[in-house]
Amino acid sequence: MEKSLTRPNPNEHEKPEVDSLGVYEGERNENGERHGNGKTLLSNGDIYVGQYRNGFRHGKGIYVFKNGARYNGDWRDGQKYGQGIFWYPDGTRYEGEWICDAKHGFGSYYYMNNDIYEGSWKDDLRHGIGTYLYADTETKFMGTWMEDRMQGPGQLIHACCHFHGFWKLNLPYGRGCFTFENVCMQHGHYIHVKDPMFDDSTLINTDEIIATDNDDKRLKESTLKESSPKMGFLPIWRARCITPYNPELLPSETALQEEMSIPSSVNKDEDDIWSKIEEASDYPEEDYREEHYQEMASSQGDNL
Repeated sequence: MEKSLTRPNPNEHEKPEVDSLGVYEGERNENGERHGNGKTLLSNGDIYVGQYRNGFRHGKGIYVFKNGARYNGDWRDGQKYGQGIFWYPDGTRYEGEWICDAKHGFGSYYYMNNDIYEGSWKDDLRHGIGTYLYADTETKFMGTWMEDRMQGPGQLIHACCHFHGFWKLNLPYGRGCFTFENVCMQHGHYIHVKDPMFDDSTLINTDEIIATDNDDKRLKESTLKESSPKMGFLPIWRARCITPYNPELLPSETALQEEMSIPSSVNKDEDDIWSKIEEASDYPEEDYREEHYQEMASSQGDNL
């Protein structure tokens, strides 16, 4: 955000103006404010080229940070607002909607390892319905997010099967099922166990870190990922039975939401749910090797 109060200069379009806001060259309004098209070299080394209105960046413009980051898109009253693309110094980028300098609305984020997130954002965090593609395995998560974490109903799509279930703090949790090419379904549940290899002394205390640059919050975002609650726990799949494929036996969002309020869905009174599933459990299990199921469940955990 910037606004100049310098009075009109008869030669304002012939030479740049220097003040506490940097070196400016461009158009002004009758009050001497930056207005129209202009270019500013700020005192901190950043550069802005684009439109102004009444002294503020407003309209279309490109902002280049001295650290190599840059934003190209819409501005309103000095803030990123509307559609825009932000390139970070590490090569990652965000393309989508902005409100008040924050990623907000629908947008896509392209990560260094070629993973891609497409979906809803709120206050710079993934929040709402979104899809995350894991580039190394081409596995895709489709579901709900809360404050940058997978939380709620979702699907994990592998090349040979789909998992339908519920996520809690980035991990699958509770009742769910694997479907195999619309032929059969394996029903069961996920539990969380402590990872014996995890060393919690390596965690970073996010309360002690402050991201001082409002336009580049990479430090804060990376720190949140390092201290994610999923670290220290492993998801373990417990298979219960196999049935022919039947969409009516897929976990419903309502049932899954209710399971979040208890420590484990295994102890929940679900006789009506499981009775339907087990009544249909007459599919020849020997046609599908148990180690194949375990491999799919293991790959799901690796991708989270």
